[in-house]
Amino acid sequence: MTQQTQQTHESGSATTTATTADPTATTARDATTTPTTPTPYTPPFPPLAEPRPLGELRVWPRTFHDRLTAPLPGLKAMARFAREGSVRPGREGLADILRLPYEPGPLPRVDTDTVAVTWAGHASWVVRIGGLTVLTDPVWSRRIIGTPARVTPVGVDWETLPRVDAVVISHNHYDHLDAPTLRRLPRDTPVFAPAGLGRWFRRRRFTTVTELDWWEAAELPGVRFDFVPAHHWSKRTLTDTCHSLWGGWVLTAADGQRVYFAGDTGYGHWFSRIGGRYPGIDLALMPIGAYDPRWWLSDVHLDPEEAVRATEDLGARRMAPMHWGTFILSAEPVLEPLRRVRAAWKKAGLDRENLWDLPVGGSKVLEFSAS
Repeated sequence: MTQQTQQTHESGSATTTATTADPTATTARDATTTPTTPTPYTPPFPPLAEPRPLGELRVWPRTFHDRLTAPLPGLKAMARFAREGSVRPGREGLADILRLPYEPGPLPRVDTDTVAVTWAGHASWVVRIGGLTVLTDPVWSRRIIGTPARVTPVGVDWETLPRVDAVVISHNHYDHLDAPTLRRLPRDTPVFAPAGLGRWFRRRRFTTVTELDWWEAAELPGVRFDFVPAHHWSKRTLTDTCHSLWGGWVLTAADGQRVYFAGDTGYGHWFSRIGGRYPGIDLALMPIGAYDPRWWLSDVHLDPEEAVRATEDLGARRMAPMHWGTFILSAEPVLEPLRRVRAAWKKAGLDRENLWDLPVGGSKVLEFSAS
């Protein structure tokens, strides 16, 4: 039986009994329930929130506009975009479509001591961690609303997937929340979603939907799922702007291995906050595309240089680029994000082997070492 709670919030923090001016401060509820002995899930400071019950029914605010870190485009910006904006590359920018990296292969074999990631395309990953198979923002459809068909096929055949143990959703935009793909899943698949998005899943008869606010967490055996802030927004219809939250996910295995999935985000202060609260991120899955024109998209989408900077802010050891080379959502040339992220990584003096610039369908395995 699920528990229903009344949810109140402050910007950047969720609490049922107290409010705080510091977006990363521990709430009263957290401080009284966090174990005093650190575990692999819980660094000594700041203490992490106690995991919420799976499938908990909660009452959320009608809007999350107060979480925006930049105002949404107004009439002047819309007029400028109509006058001079472009959402597609020109002919030269499209010329390299056939050179986009696409190398599907079998999913790697893993056990509970290894982390493996496979890029299915865009923001869709098959993450193997803590003995679980987790899908991030799964989009296996050829088309999504409002954009041309994908320019690279899906990198992983659906039929080859092992049992999916969980799905994490970053926000409700159509290129991240795809109803036709989700209909392929058993309805008892655990879903971890942003605050306010649970109703969408329950209408589709998913039975274990856990909605979280920023800095909240839930657990499945072997993996903790923490929902963290992002510089973005949400909208799916003409009348639901920012009615659900947006964010990224930190997945932590029982042995302490951590993967950060950024979802969709611009650059800003949240990355250093996330890195401080979840130290030792082994791999950051970071968006690098859909950034041009910059005046239009800089608040909500990282460019490649910002993605590298954000990875450093996080203190992450490795970065795997995503959100490029799949759907044409903006005006930059199709291969430019890859060229720029490689150059930015080199300029930052980071080890080349820690840039996991995978082709669509490519995989990488991280072996855990206690030392």
